[in-house]
Amino acid sequence: MTPDFHRIRRLPPYVFEEVNKLKAGLRAKGIDIIDFGMGNPDMPTPKHIVDKLIETARDPKSGRYSASKGIVGLRRAMAGYYDRRYGVKLNPDMEVIATLGSKEGFANLAQALTAPGDTVICPNPAYPIHAYGFIMAGGVIRHVPALSPEEYLSGISRAMKHSAPPPSVLILSYPSNPTAQWVDLDFYKEAIRLAKQHDLLVLSDIAYSEIYFDDNPPPSVLQVEGAKDIAVEVNSLSKTYAMAGWRVGMVVGNSRICSALARVKSYLDYGAFTPIQVAAAAALNGPQDCVDEIRAIYKGRRDVLVESMKRAGWDIPNPPASMFAWAPIPEPYRHVGSMMFSKLLIEEAHVAVAPGVGFGEYGEGFVRIGLVENEHRIRQAARNVKKFLANADEILARSHNAMVSQ
Repeated sequence: MTPDFHRIRRLPPYVFEEVNKLKAGLRAKGIDIIDFGMGNPDMPTPKHIVDKLIETARDPKSGRYSASKGIVGLRRAMAGYYDRRYGVKLNPDMEVIATLGSKEGFANLAQALTAPGDTVICPNPAYPIHAYGFIMAGGVIRHVPALSPEEYLSGISRAMKHSAPPPSVLILSYPSNPTAQWVDLDFYKEAIRLAKQHDLLVLSDIAYSEIYFDDNPPPSVLQVEGAKDIAVEVNSLSKTYAMAGWRVGMVVGNSRICSALARVKSYLDYGAFTPIQVAAAAALNGPQDCVDEIRAIYKGRRDVLVESMKRAGWDIPNPPASMFAWAPIPEPYRHVGSMMFSKLLIEEAHVAVAPGVGFGEYGEGFVRIGLVENEHRIRQAARNVKKFLANADEILARSHNAMVSQ
């Protein structure tokens, strides 16, 4: 038997694949699935951004290789965004790297910073690339429970004390995917203090920084005095401008870390298609009313989801930010776990969600719901869920009998 390749062996089975297979099978039978499983924006990219892409693509020179760290105009636009939004001054030549989405930026940061056996402090639950980017780079993950920001902060010193070798990197991610929590500047001040105390580099993922529902927008770790000494931030245009498929992100902050990332990328890619980068610069430099409109759509969906599911019998906490709700499994199904609950929900109610265990062991007991269906579809899902909860005893008995007979 041919063994798996080394890096593949370090990756667990893809938890979401079971739900995805069920979803594909039901759709092949013509069944309509209301899909909250993936954070894939369903709204169109704003017209002025698309127009700039088309205009630039007509230039005969646009098909040439681009720049792996991003064209100058885009890096300047990214620096300008940080100045306007956070009051953070960045040198576009030394402290800004354009990436092929935040996921690629994070994965290549792991490649740039990690030697085999290096230990990394990672929140759990967390977006999978936060851990597995480092695992694929040969690192070792020290998971710290993070069902609240306070719990995560309190676990950092304990992780330092009980890890060998001592961790070298601290991962932050707020607003959080999957928990939808966000933090204030005092959290970042304490995180930077702890990181400096323990000689840690800080990677902060704020891909959902523009999707928030209270009056005060989430801050940046780079607003903390001295943060640029040890920290970079990973950001994205994907959710802010409904540009997920365009694959435009950024890594900004500490110049030494940015330089290491730029060197890794210089061996791996030539950057995004130049018209995409020009259009991304137009997004950052242009009118921002489209960002307000996108945020309002997510807020409307959030409100409908929480209200309609509550009437259906499923109490979902009101997420303050991100495009997700982090929902405890309803009581009748809690004992079966997030994977079985997700499978039963799609089979019986034709509603797809992401099982919490896919985001780490501390995600068990929850599911993630993406705000990626319109309000009408959310209400339809709630009606299906109401029947699903009302018939829980029958559904669970049928599921048990099916498992016994296998």
